[in-house]
Amino acid sequence: MALKILDTCVNCDVCEPVCPNTAIAQGPVVYEIEPDRCTECVGHFDAPQCVEVCPVECIISDPGHAESQDALLAKYRMLTGGEQK
Repeated sequence: MALKILDTCVNCDVCEPVCPNTAIAQGPVVYEIEPDRCTECVGHFDAPQCVEVCPVECIISDPGHAESQDALLAKYRMLTGGEQK
């Protein structure tokens, strides 16, 4: 599943630089996650880095973009052109 940032985001700027897929960008109001680029850090890390650093816990799984672990790994491979680290 891709992740999504809730409107409780305080725009603290800590999530964007830790995203290995550059899936996070400033939106009109709060940061937003591009579902086509979000792999929940599968292939890069054991846990989503944005969730790890978020001080207000406003990043959740996006039920509108449900994906299996295999699908997230396939997306990782497509985005990076490589094997899992």
